[in-house]
Amino acid sequence: MHTFIKIREFRTIAASSLLALLSVNPFALAQTNVLTAQTPVANQPKLAIILNSGEASVSLIDMPTRQVMKTIPVGKEPHHLMMTPDQKTLLIANAAGNDVVLMNPSTGELTGKIPNIIDPYQIGYSPNHKWFVANGNRLDRVDIYAADGANLKLAKTVKLAKTPSHIAFTADSKIAFITLQDSSELAAIDLETQNVLWVMPTGKVPAGLWMTPGDQYLLVGITGDNYVQVIDWKARKEVKRIPTGKGAHNFRPLGDKKHVFVSNRIASTISLINMQTLEKEGDITGLPAGPDDMEITPDGKTMWVTFRFSKKVGVIDIPSMKLMTVIPVGKSPHGVFFYPRASWE
Repeated sequence: MHTFIKIREFRTIAASSLLALLSVNPFALAQTNVLTAQTPVANQPKLAIILNSGEASVSLIDMPTRQVMKTIPVGKEPHHLMMTPDQKTLLIANAAGNDVVLMNPSTGELTGKIPNIIDPYQIGYSPNHKWFVANGNRLDRVDIYAADGANLKLAKTVKLAKTPSHIAFTADSKIAFITLQDSSELAAIDLETQNVLWVMPTGKVPAGLWMTPGDQYLLVGITGDNYVQVIDWKARKEVKRIPTGKGAHNFRPLGDKKHVFVSNRIASTISLINMQTLEKEGDITGLPAGPDDMEITPDGKTMWVTFRFSKKVGVIDIPSMKLMTVIPVGKSPHGVFFYPRASWE
């Protein structure tokens, strides 16, 4: 029996997502090497949305003043969040609440709920928006939905052991890759058939995943160690290990199609990796405990980071790679979002 879920329509959010010149110069890189667009930023984000996974709440931060305006209950264990493909609605996945809450990303207003999404720890749409994947971290399952506009149709529940964590897709939307934290493995799933293609071993406690340009390599944050594992996924073999810091965890691209940040949870640092050379180019240090998810403003100058172990969010100046300020939030802050934002390529 297929499950059908209807997402109600919401009013369009008038916000530009044009990417600006990334006027950054990390670790002595020439500024001309990180230009990604020639169009000025139309506007800057005003509202930062922080998921407090340990308090079943969301903190809404006024970005210009960097003050928490409101903290609202949202559901049990909100960990990750993402926009719908039409860029109108923010999806907040409540892992222990077994639902996805809908939010207006410009106002923070809760606008609805999708029930019966079971244990949605991490969620993701395939690049062609045809598939919606929800990783059941607690229940060792991956639910794959066929997405058709505002409708989600459960295609299959795939059992994977153990502890499905993060997701990455091939550019053609044919394969979804899933890290399995407690069995230290990487799984590949054929989205058309919803069958597991293969499972291969990784380093200890793999978490974040990032596909390098051209679908060449998968980068895996090895949270149980101190490196990013580079995997040739077509040959199913390790290419190299990039030492970053203890607890290498999650990724956020700079937006220049060349560099990606990785948060090192235990080391309390953030490293910058060159995806072309597969080398680390430097570290951001002096951070509170537990850096995790990251988001970058559309001008490429500022990065917001959640600190899971510190009940704080930090604001980092990218050109200088220095922490500018911290903002107290709720317990175990995880996901962070604002709109518009820098490109995720």
